[in-house]
Amino acid sequence: MKLYSYWRSSAAYRVRIALNFKGLDHEIVPVSLLPGAAEHRQEDYRARNPQMLVPFLEDGKFSTGQSLAILEYIEEMYPEPALLPADAQQRAAVRSFCNSICCDIHPLNNLRVMQYLKGELEVSDEQFDVWYAHWIREGFEAAEITAAAFAGEGSFVFGKSASLADTCLIPQVYNARRFKVPLDDFPRLVAVTDACNELDAFRQAAPEQQTDST
Repeated sequence: MKLYSYWRSSAAYRVRIALNFKGLDHEIVPVSLLPGAAEHRQEDYRARNPQMLVPFLEDGKFSTGQSLAILEYIEEMYPEPALLPADAQQRAAVRSFCNSICCDIHPLNNLRVMQYLKGELEVSDEQFDVWYAHWIREGFEAAEITAAAFAGEGSFVFGKSASLADTCLIPQVYNARRFKVPLDDFPRLVAVTDACNELDAFRQAAPEQQTDST
């Protein structure tokens, strides 16, 4: 199993957590997204993944992109330890939380958007920071309410066990801290993040732990 990854990609970070959590043997293949290198835009990678994005997973003869699709595939193919609850309604709640992060927050703040805003639209660093913080706060306000509702049931977003919700939340909190977005209004999200980062699966998936971070 190979995961094509970039150390600061929060989408790849999600998948790294899941692979670690399930104890799956895998190889991380670094793909630089930096201007000048842009390895994701080179022909050999484009032939593998026409979207030219990371993460991208190869598992034998099967391959797929898009982090949520990869997470669902991993869960279905390697169900233990589980990252989705057994109950259908609880699974829907976890997926809803994941989508709120991956579809409503992250796409507005990812590297492609940042490069377009700062390049084509000539947005200043200060203006971009305002943009970034706005979408983080708006998304985290709802996520905090959801996570707080389960605060009495365990240390993670949805209770006593980590789920796909946590794999999606922790990279987004990492990004918020990277761009110095205050998190004082989101104590439950911070507490969940602290609990997750006590686990090796999360710590080893952190950006600074990746070989391409240096």
